Amino acid sequence: MMFIDQATIRVKAGDGGHGCIAFRREKFVPKGGPSGGDGGTGGSVWIVASKRLNTLYHLQFQREWKAGRGQHGMGSNCSGHDGDDATIELPIGSVVRDKQTNEVIADLANDGERVLVAKGGRGGWGNQHFATATRQAPRFAQDGNPGDERELFIELKLIADVGLVGLPNAGKSTLISVISAAKPKIADYPFTTLVPNLGVVSADDNQTFVVADIPGLIEGAHEGHGLGDQFLRHVERCSVLVHLVDLSANEHPDEDAEVIARELALYSQTLAAKPRIVCGSKLDSAIEGNSEKLRAYAAKHGYDYHEISAVVGDGVRELVRKLARFVREHTRAA
Repeated sequence: MMFIDQATIRVKAGDGGHGCIAFRREKFVPKGGPSGGDGGTGGSVWIVASKRLNTLYHLQFQREWKAGRGQHGMGSNCSGHDGDDATIELPIGSVVRDKQTNEVIADLANDGERVLVAKGGRGGWGNQHFATATRQAPRFAQDGNPGDERELFIELKLIADVGLVGLPNAGKSTLISVISAAKPKIADYPFTTLVPNLGVVSADDNQTFVVADIPGLIEGAHEGHGLGDQFLRHVERCSVLVHLVDLSANEHPDEDAEVIARELALYSQTLAAKPRIVCGSKLDSAIEGNSEKLRAYAAKHGYDYHEISAVVGDGVRELVRKLARFVREHTRAA
């Protein structure tokens, strides 16, 4: 299944049924009066957050969602049935906007959360409602109102506590595979990770938190270079960022770190301001002097610094403890 995190759909609520024009025609009731029933209310369109889904892939096959229209009123004061509602399931973390106005209609954060996105039209009154002392046989009824219709833009932002960012091959996928049960594809060529990966991590005190591994960024990512900024939205909700920098790639890890820091700032100042741990990776094969350079970079910008070798296991457990503390403090502050 493809990872789809953006979709545009059209929703149409049901129209209300028309009121009926009818009169009683019964034996021994020569002047039965108006008996037209009301039209039914049109069905509405709802969105519901579901933990069963983790992508918007299902919306690629159905771009238009319609609720049922209300049944027209009938004689003998019989009202029409209401139209059936339409329900669209979306993954937790979906942000729903009106395509035309860009207004945020819903930000689904909890399983089962239900939001109305298009209201069904009201059914029209039958002629029974319009009878008065001076107008005893009204020959008109009310039409049903049309249901709402709108185009929706849906954007999925994965809900994770910790976001892993860095250049391609910085060791993000290896780290998430070591600290969680996630099994991302790992290889020694750029852009091995093509979609975000989520993993649940358990700390020593039984605290659990969710980590997101974001595909590698390159210089110019905010302008669409490489995989571009299409996945940065998935770390906007994170409490803390772990910026992995490969200590074995070249003799300028501080410059590599600055590339990613600049891209985050150009994408979103909110993202750039998030708590961050600069983490030197591949410590087992680090170039001499790179640890000191990266540590100095982190100190200069006020970032917490850590070093790991995910393959060997050095520093990994300490990093998990540190992340658990960061997440716990952020949650308490919120």
